[in-house]
Amino acid sequence: MTTATTTATTTGTIDWSMRTGGHLAAAERRRLIADLARVQVRNAFGRLSLLAHLNPGRNTYVPPAQLVPPDSTLTRAATDAATRVLPATLLNHSYRAYRFGRALGELEKIDVDAELLFAAALLHDTGLVVASGRDDFTLTSARVARDVAEQAGLSTTATETLQTAITMHHSPRVTLAAGPVAYLLSAGAGADVVGMRCWDLPPAMLADAVRDHPREGFKGFFSRAWANEAARVPGGRAQLLRRYGAFTAAIALAPFDE
Repeated sequence: MTTATTTATTTGTIDWSMRTGGHLAAAERRRLIADLARVQVRNAFGRLSLLAHLNPGRNTYVPPAQLVPPDSTLTRAATDAATRVLPATLLNHSYRAYRFGRALGELEKIDVDAELLFAAALLHDTGLVVASGRDDFTLTSARVARDVAEQAGLSTTATETLQTAITMHHSPRVTLAAGPVAYLLSAGAGADVVGMRCWDLPPAMLADAVRDHPREGFKGFFSRAWANEAARVPGGRAQLLRRYGAFTAAIALAPFDE
């Protein structure tokens, strides 16, 4: 299985999250705000390409067979855990996040461990439902992932890759340097939540994903859940996105009908 090298000092990794509880230091906050500004500029140009029907995704194709979730002990355990915890709205989001992330990986010809990506996608928002206390919700999600990994007999390094993808996914501008699983989970979730990089994806594939896993009022549900998370952890990334990223408006403006 593909793994990524991480350190306790890299913002968003499982080691960093366990050490800080997801609370940002001043320098980390400034760095993420700069990353967020770059993301917003990219989003603006991408959305303009959609409006002008010049988006590159209209000329791309991803074979549907490449987007079918893998069947393994790990993916079955992840599906069982997610189904027990998540309401249908978030469960469907998790499936769409996997499909969008996997499709972007195919278009970029990225070699990714599909089992780890699927498990990360299914589990990344479990903490948004059940987290308590003052720590970032992704730490709770990562603990769920750890239990699933133990059940599936995953190696220590693969478990760290899975957990870091989850704890890092809502950082602005996650790059491939974080590893293929973290990069594509963040990209897939961002595509579904705020429409990031939808312009790179085939329109038919986007429509198929929403047909197979309906949004069911996702925008309103997710906006409320995110507001609750930001209020619960005011020093975390959720609050940073709300304050500096106009995140509620970005969710509402995502190019999906509900």
